[in-house]
Amino acid sequence: MYVGFIAKPYLYYMHSSHPIGVFDSGYGGLTVFRSIAALLPEYDYLYLGDNARAPYGNRSFETIHQYTLQCVEWFFKMGCPLVILACNTASAKALRTIQQNDLPRFGSEKRVLGVIRPTAEVIGNYTRTNTVGVLGTKGTIQSGSYELEIRKFFPDINIYSLACPMWVPIVELGEYNSPGADYYVQKYIDELLTMAPDIDTLLLACTHYPLLVEKIKKYLPAHVQIVAQGGIVANSLQDYLGRHEDMAAAITKTGAKRFFTTDDTTDFDVHGLTFFGSEIKSEFVHL
Repeated sequence: MYVGFIAKPYLYYMHSSHPIGVFDSGYGGLTVFRSIAALLPEYDYLYLGDNARAPYGNRSFETIHQYTLQCVEWFFKMGCPLVILACNTASAKALRTIQQNDLPRFGSEKRVLGVIRPTAEVIGNYTRTNTVGVLGTKGTIQSGSYELEIRKFFPDINIYSLACPMWVPIVELGEYNSPGADYYVQKYIDELLTMAPDIDTLLLACTHYPLLVEKIKKYLPAHVQIVAQGGIVANSLQDYLGRHEDMAAAITKTGAKRFFTTDDTTDFDVHGLTFFGSEIKSEFVHL
């Protein structure tokens, strides 16, 4: 029986750098990190992909909380005062618990932010018909997090959500441009359009899905705009740092970027080129 993550004292080592931590269960968060680094290139960053335990999408709330918390603790030990969960599933299933129950024992100066709230705050500005489709992993969709957060800011919007469990494997296998991917892209788009034929905005609530955007466009009506999260999260982070000068001052600014994975570094670097848009050299970390 799962009994929760047992708190224990941690030694926080002295670091000369204090980067922003960017976390994902694997490669997908690199699409968000790419936008953040482009908008805010002056800051230092650490990226961690928990590839050894990916995917998170079908795991329980308890397991995702445990895994995500372990990664957040690693970031804190590496000197990060701020961690961005660039993973929709972790944001949906672990962020609130970490913020409310776990952060107090790390100190009031530490912060963990996610990708759902920034997206929810602006998604209503894209739609004219007040009808939005949300595509994500099984874990994200089942959590109901997007419906809950969007309605806080746009209570009159109609939201239609659909899990697309085959899309992440297609992307991670490098098949996102292949003819075989069309079947599953069309399958889920057709299901969504059957549910909500009048949507005019489609939110890609998974950081892997931007790699499928050209195929998604093929099966959507021309008037439906596709919204990815990278730019939204980057703009939100810029605004956050502008409003929290103490946090902005605590983060070191040399433009350094380091990449870590809990699995094979060679594989991560190959995928990283696709997701991040430029060559990376990752380091292995055992959690």
